[in-house]
Amino acid sequence: MNISEAKQQIKNAVRAYLTRDEFGGYRIPLEKQRPIFLMGPPGIGKTAIMEQIAGELGVGLVSYSMAHHTRQSALGLPFIVTKTYGGAEYQVSEYTMSEIIASVYDMMEETGVTEGILFLDEINCVSETLAPTMLQFLQYKIFGRHRVPEGWIVVTAGNPPAYNKSVREFDIVTWDRLKRIDVEPDLEAWKAYAYSAGVHGAVMTYLSIKQDDFYKVETTIEGKCFVTARGWEDLSRMMQVCEEQGIGIDEKLIAQYIQDPSISKDFAVYYDLYNKYRGSYQVEEILAGRASEAIRQRARDARFDERLSLIGLLLDAVNNETRACVRREAVMTRLLAVLKEVKEGTAPVVTRLAGKLEEEKARLAAGKQAASLTAEELYLTRSLLRILEEDMLLLSGAKKPDFSVLKADFDRRVAEMKSAAQETGSHLDNLFSFCDDVFPNGQELLILVTELTLSDHSARFIARYGCKAYFAHNKEMLFYERQQELLDKLDELEDTL
Repeated sequence: MNISEAKQQIKNAVRAYLTRDEFGGYRIPLEKQRPIFLMGPPGIGKTAIMEQIAGELGVGLVSYSMAHHTRQSALGLPFIVTKTYGGAEYQVSEYTMSEIIASVYDMMEETGVTEGILFLDEINCVSETLAPTMLQFLQYKIFGRHRVPEGWIVVTAGNPPAYNKSVREFDIVTWDRLKRIDVEPDLEAWKAYAYSAGVHGAVMTYLSIKQDDFYKVETTIEGKCFVTARGWEDLSRMMQVCEEQGIGIDEKLIAQYIQDPSISKDFAVYYDLYNKYRGSYQVEEILAGRASEAIRQRARDARFDERLSLIGLLLDAVNNETRACVRREAVMTRLLAVLKEVKEGTAPVVTRLAGKLEEEKARLAAGKQAASLTAEELYLTRSLLRILEEDMLLLSGAKKPDFSVLKADFDRRVAEMKSAAQETGSHLDNLFSFCDDVFPNGQELLILVTELTLSDHSARFIARYGCKAYFAHNKEMLFYERQQELLDKLDELEDTL
C-alpha cells in the first residue's frame, strides 16, 4: 500500500486500541494490542506520518531509533539489592528503568498527556544481544521489569534487508506478534501531502513530467545512487530559503539531496528552465486576466513538457494563495472563539485577554512537548498568538481599552480576509479562462483539475468559495458543492460579535 493508506491503517489501529469498554478498561487488552510494524524503503515518510497521526489524534509521541541502542540502554542497568528468602539474606540483581520506558513516563509527567504512541524506528536493526529482549517487548510491552504504560501504543518501523545491511531477519515467532504493514513509494499519494506542505513548484512540476525520478535506489560501480521522497522535500525547503535570501541554486546544491548524478543534473537543468518560464510567461498577468495574445500563442505552440511547466507555475501560484486563504480563515475562526470568551467575562478586558493569551501559550508549549501538534496546527496556533499579542498592544495604547477596540480590529481582519479570498477566487477563474482558451479540450485541463483536487488547501478553498469552471470540468466531483453548507463559516464571523 502507499504511505497515505498506511497512515489511515495506523490511525484506525490506534483508535481501536484506545477504545474503552463500559468499565473504563481498554476493549483490546494491552497484551493483545499487537505492535504495528511499518515496513518500507527509506525516505518515504514513515517517521513523518507518525508525527501527523499523533497530531491529528491529539495523543503524545515518543520516538526512538533502535539501531543505536544497546541491551543496557534499552533494558536498563543492573544493580545489586539485598533480599530475604526463608530467613536468609541474598544479593540479587535488579535493573534500572529502561531509558525508553522512562521517556514515556517523563512525557506524561511533564505534559499531562496520558495516551500516546511509542514509535521505535529501525527495530529490525537491533544488536544480536538485544534481539531476545525485543521479542519479549513485542509480546508483553516490557523492557526488563518495566512495562509500557497503559494507553501507549507501540508502533515500530524498519527497512527491508535490500536497503540496509544491518537488518536482522525476523522469524515467524516474532512476525506473529506484529501487525505488519508494507509500504511502497507512490508519487500520487506523496503529492497530496506535498501540496499541503508547500513543496516547491519546480519539484512538483518536474516530478509530474518525470515520474520515474520520484524514488530510486540502485547500486552502480561508483556506489549507491538514491532518490527519496525525503530528499525531494528537504531540497524543496532549502530551495525556498535560498530564493528568499538570494542564494544561488545549482547542481552542486541539488546533488547534496538528490544523490543520483543523472537525476540531480536533469533537475538542475529543469530548474533553470522553470525560472525562465516563470519570467517569460508572466504568471501574475495570466492570473490577473491580462495575458497578452503573444503569451497565449506561445502557450498554444509550446511542446507538451513546456505546457506542463506552465501549468505547474500557475498551480504553484494559485495553491500558495488558496493555502494562505484557508489558513487565514481557520485562524479567524479560532480568534472568534477566543474573543467570545473574552466578551463574556466580568474582569477588565485587558485581564481577560491576557489570560486567554497565556492559555494559548501553555497549550502550544504542551503540544510541542508531547509532539501532539501537526505542522499545520503549530502554524495556526502561532498565528493566533501573534494576533492576540497585537490585540494586547492595541488595548494598551487605546484611550478607552474596552471590547470595542477588539471588535473593530476583528472586523478589519475579516474584511481583509474576504478581500483576499475574492482576489484568489478571481485568479482561479482567470486561470481556467486562460487554459480554456489556449488548451481547449486538452490534457492540460485534466491535469489542472486533478492537481487542484490533490491539493488539500485548494480543494477546501473551492469547496468553501466555489469555482464554476472547476465544477464544469469535473462534474464527478460535485460533492464539493454539498460541502458548501458545512463549511459556510465566513458570514458568521461578522454577525457573532
